[in-house]
Amino acid sequence: MTAMLEVRGLTKHFPVRRGLLRRVVGHVQAVNDVSFDVNEGETLAIVGESGCGKSTIGRTVLRLVEATDGSVRLDGEQILNLSTDAMRDMRRKLQIIFQDPFGSLNPRMTVAETLAEPLLLHGLATPDTVDDKVTELLRTCGLSRFHAQRYPHEFSGGQRQRVGIARALATRPRLIVCDEPVSALDVSVQAQIVNLLQDLQAQFGIGYIFISHDLAVVRHIAARVAVIYLGRIVEEATAEALFAAPRHPYTLSLIAAAPRPDPTIRDGTEPVQGDAPSALAPPSGCAFHPRCPMAQEVCRTERPELRALGATRVACHFAEEVVPETVAIQTTPTAPSLQRRLDVLQSAALKKQSAT
Repeated sequence: MTAMLEVRGLTKHFPVRRGLLRRVVGHVQAVNDVSFDVNEGETLAIVGESGCGKSTIGRTVLRLVEATDGSVRLDGEQILNLSTDAMRDMRRKLQIIFQDPFGSLNPRMTVAETLAEPLLLHGLATPDTVDDKVTELLRTCGLSRFHAQRYPHEFSGGQRQRVGIARALATRPRLIVCDEPVSALDVSVQAQIVNLLQDLQAQFGIGYIFISHDLAVVRHIAARVAVIYLGRIVEEATAEALFAAPRHPYTLSLIAAAPRPDPTIRDGTEPVQGDAPSALAPPSGCAFHPRCPMAQEVCRTERPELRALGATRVACHFAEEVVPETVAIQTTPTAPSLQRRLDVLQSAALKKQSAT
């Protein structure tokens, strides 16, 4: 089966300029040789530390940032070489949900004007039918008709994000890049937005690239997960396989750093230590070796390529040496489901209420 979205060798380097003449003195290697597929109705999560290149990948796929090299095909059509007019038509199929639901909405436009704009721009509604289309979008995303005449500042964070989702959904896209869409929201609202995204995916067959720091949310929503470190994929697997048996030391460290619902639970893995190297001058060999507890001399000199290891693709010289017992200890307590987190919060609230 041919994937809906095919990304091959995607690379994005940002030039660094200095001096009076603004000469290029180096390049920030934000994304390096990234390849993945997204099938129709599938969610691929991209996870990693801040600054690892997650958002740059999403924006480069949408051509909000122009790629340095690589190929991006949607339904077999190469989009990185499209002309301005052709790309405008392609944007009907490619949309994004931003992290900040307030900053991504125009404060001077009502919700009706915000949602009507893409409908009219792409010829999906006429001035006579646009009001009905806007109402339908609002209802689909859990809002009411009377919300249409309000401005962004009159909504809560969760409601604003629903407006952002409705705007992305307006053109009935094939792919939506969700750039940390729930990280700015309360936990209870996060669950509502995640459930809404899943319902919309089931209804319309939309593919998601879901960018997030929160492994609990990723485990809940994603079918597959790609772990990014310093602009490269270091591990890719189904969500089930990755959380059951992560094969890269960096993935292990990310899972160990995830918040636990029970602070008394401990396991034998420590979160990753130190700061990520600069993307302006990445280390030789494996970029993770300065922070890796398993690093050996080969890691300092030879960069590992992604290779198949069971159901996982992993870029590590010693992926086979991960101790299964350590993985089994981590899986449940360190990557709790979103529902488990809500149960803990509700239980704490009830205890506090009974005590008073």
